[in-house]
Amino acid sequence: MKTLKIFLTTLFAITIFQVVNASNKTNKTVAVYNYSTTDTFKVYGECGMCKSRIEKAARTIDGVQTAVWNVDTKILTVTYDNTKDAVIDNLQKKMAAVGHDTEKYRATDAAYNNLPKCCHYDRKAVTQ
Repeated sequence: MKTLKIFLTTLFAITIFQVVNASNKTNKTVAVYNYSTTDTFKVYGECGMCKSRIEKAARTIDGVQTAVWNVDTKILTVTYDNTKDAVIDNLQKKMAAVGHDTEKYRATDAAYNNLPKCCHYDRKAVTQ
């Protein structure tokens, strides 16, 4: 009989321990926030070499996740972390720095003239 009491007391203690331990484990739901934004703007260029240069330069900007430039429409589509400051402005400055005019910034003549001849676009058509 004494053994049965010890056994039942131990079983009861284990059960209580399991219930208390299970109630302490809360379901922690981790909120997943989407900080990505996709924007587009015009970047002037002419060819596949421009495409490569523009996309490569765009990916150097902190926060840029993807960058795709369309040769026909001259539109750069970028997906970036919107928690980073001034990504679009920095992108447009970077495009101008590598020789490509944007809607907001004009490349210096020196940067433009550094482009290969096939990459020269009609700058008169670019309204700033």
